Amino acid sequence: MKVNEVVEKADLKTFFESGEKEIEGVYISDMVSDIIGAKEGSLLVTLQTHNNLVAAANLVDVSAVIFSRGKEPSEDVVNLARRADIGLYGTGDDTWSLAKKLYELGLR
Repeated sequence: MKVNEVVEKADLKTFFESGEKEIEGVYISDMVSDIIGAKEGSLLVTLQTHNNLVAAANLVDVSAVIFSRGKEPSEDVVNLARRADIGLYGTGDDTWSLAKKLYELGLR
């Protein structure tokens, strides 16, 4: 499934769009050091919204990042994600509800 399909089906807010990347799985973590364990092409779900998150996500080449619980990145974070071409999206759902929604869409 592609990022833009998930954005539409899960009704996500877009901070920076990277749309056509393929999602290879879902990785959920709020620890930046743990994000480095994500597989390439993962859809990263987190509460963290700081620059180090984008740096770690770029290191492992995630497809996109979704912020849960209404978290929103600063303009600095959006600019860094733009340079790394990592889509940033958000939802008001808590992480558990979002994970369930992604599972129901067929993402694991």
